Amino acid sequence: MPVHQQPIGAPDLDELRRRAVAAAPQREAGLVVCENLVRIYQSEGVEVQALQGLDLTVAEGEMIAVVGASGSGKSTLLGILSGQDVPTAGSAEVAGYDLLAMKGRERLGYRRSTVGFVLQQTSRNLLPYLTAAENVMLPMTYAGIKRSRRRARAEELLDLLSVGHCRDRTPDTLSGGEQQRVAIAVANANEPRVLFADEPTGQLDTATSDEVFAALRRANEELGVTVVVVTHDALVSEQVQRTVRIRDGRTSTEVLRRVATGEDGVEVHTAEEYAVLDGSGRLQLPGEFTERLHLRKRVRLVLESDHVGVWPDETARRARADAQDARSAQDARSAQDARSAQDTEDTQNT
Repeated sequence: MPVHQQPIGAPDLDELRRRAVAAAPQREAGLVVCENLVRIYQSEGVEVQALQGLDLTVAEGEMIAVVGASGSGKSTLLGILSGQDVPTAGSAEVAGYDLLAMKGRERLGYRRSTVGFVLQQTSRNLLPYLTAAENVMLPMTYAGIKRSRRRARAEELLDLLSVGHCRDRTPDTLSGGEQQRVAIAVANANEPRVLFADEPTGQLDTATSDEVFAALRRANEELGVTVVVVTHDALVSEQVQRTVRIRDGRTSTEVLRRVATGEDGVEVHTAEEYAVLDGSGRLQLPGEFTERLHLRKRVRLVLESDHVGVWPDETARRARADAQDARSAQDARSAQDARSAQDTEDTQNT
C-alpha cells in the first residue's frame, strides 16, 4: 500500500482534529479567566514560585475581593491581570486578551483602555501638579478623546464619586479618602472593562475606607465595570458577594455571601465557605481543619452517594489520640495543682 494511502475505515485528519477539540477540557466562561497560572522569579540565584497553578474566574459585572497572607501571591496575580507583569506558564485571559501572548503595543493599549488600576499609596495614583479634573482627563488624552468630551466625562465621574468639589484642586489639598476617590475616577476615565484595586484602603481609617469602598461599589453598579479588590482588610472583604482566598500561590477557598428573605419577610445575610477544586481535582483544606484532625501528608478518601469523606490515616489517628491524652493529662495536673494550692491556703488560714 502506498505510504500516502489511508487505511480503509481509518478516520481522516479533520476527524482526528475534531475529536481532539471535543476531548479537550472546555475553558470556563468569564471576563477574567486564569487556569493553572504560574509565576516564577529568580532572586539572587534563588527560585521563588509566587504563583503555583492558580485558577480564578471572574464573571462580567462581579465585584470580588482577593485576600491572603503576605507572600501568598495576591499582588503578583494583580500585577499579571493588570498587564504590568507576565506569567511564566499557564493561561490568563481578560476580556478576550491573552496575557501570555500580548506584545508591547497591544499590552500598552490593553492597559490604557481595557483595565483600570488603583494603588494603595494615594500619592502614586495622581500627578501632584495637575488638578483632580486634569488627572482624570489625562488618560483620555492618550486615548485620543476630544477635549470637550474629556472635560465633561471628568466632571461626570468626579460627581458620581462624590468628589465634584475637588475638581479644581491639586492632590496636596485633598484628604487621603478624596485622593483615592479621584484615583478611582482616573481609573474609569477610558471606560475599562475591569478595575483592579491593590489595597485601596490600606492607608485609611475605617470611616474613610467605607467612603472609598462605597465609591468602588458605585463604579461597579452604575458604570458596569467589573471590580477586583486585593485587600487584607476583613471589613472590606466582607462587603462583597465573593471573597477568594489565596494560599501558597493557589486559590484555596471562596466565601459566597447571599441575602435571602425569610418567611417572615426579614432579610437574612448568609456566608458559606467553599474549598476551591481546580481542573486537576486538587483542593486545599483549611489550616484549622488539618490541625484539629492532625491530617498529615496523606488522607483516606471514601466516596459516598452524595459526598466524599476525608479521613486521617492511622498515623494521624494515633497522633490525635496522643494529643488528646496529653491534653487530658495536662488538665489533670492543672486540677491537682489547683487542689494542692487550695489545700495549702486553707491550712495557712486555719
